[in-house]
Amino acid sequence: MNVLKIAAFSDGAAGGNPAGVVLADVFPGDADMQRIAAEVGFSETVFAVPADRGWRVRYFSPEAEVPFCGHATIALGAALAISRGDGAFALSLNAADITVEGRRSEGNAVWAALQSPPTRSMPATPQLISDVLALFGYAVDDLDLALPPARIHAGADHLVLALKTRAGLASMAYDLEAGRALMKREGLVTILLLHAQTKQLFHARNAFAYGGVYEDPATGAATAALAGYLRDIGWPHGGVIDVVQGEDMGMRSCLRAEIPAQPGSSIRVSGAARLMAT
Repeated sequence: MNVLKIAAFSDGAAGGNPAGVVLADVFPGDADMQRIAAEVGFSETVFAVPADRGWRVRYFSPEAEVPFCGHATIALGAALAISRGDGAFALSLNAADITVEGRRSEGNAVWAALQSPPTRSMPATPQLISDVLALFGYAVDDLDLALPPARIHAGADHLVLALKTRAGLASMAYDLEAGRALMKREGLVTILLLHAQTKQLFHARNAFAYGGVYEDPATGAATAALAGYLRDIGWPHGGVIDVVQGEDMGMRSCLRAEIPAQPGSSIRVSGAARLMAT
């Protein structure tokens, strides 16, 4: 089976988050998709088959199926643009219908944008905050409470934890097995650690122990959920935010989210993508 390898949200010819992309006539069996994702070894591999009005899509991490993955969707948009030509494509996920747009440019570069599932957010409970602080070794004084800890959602559930300093973000460390247990217990696909450089520019790190991955260098689903959360709390985002992720991994990634005014509405997340050597 041919697996395209595409880095989504790349920073020019470098960085980004690699994803596997499989375009097939029919889905392999669930066990086969899980095995292929584990063999590819990226944080996500996306499988897509033609459907009546677009594509039926499923996402697998090396250890589990997930309901939605932003960077793999961007990679899929790039793959469809390369194989089918520039355009917008309807995608049917396990629990939502979305779209992705892909447009080719010079060399191996492609630009892609997804429209996320609807968003929602709610304050994190004191117990969850305490457990997550203990997991990462942070204290309450490390938090930027202008962005209160919250459960955020855009097709999947995440926790956002904002830190006062960039140095605090750079020091992120945790035990993978403990993180996996906490995330599975709480139904969190990732934990998004964040530092606000300005009202519209954020630095992020994303723990993905749920999927057996220590850290994701670019997380489109969490960025969409973050954008919806900022809208919910009345953050002065001005309609658009930029997120820089993966710097501390040596895989700088650049994500942009456009935020319409309507509460709960879809977020447009976009970025560059590049075809990797197979």
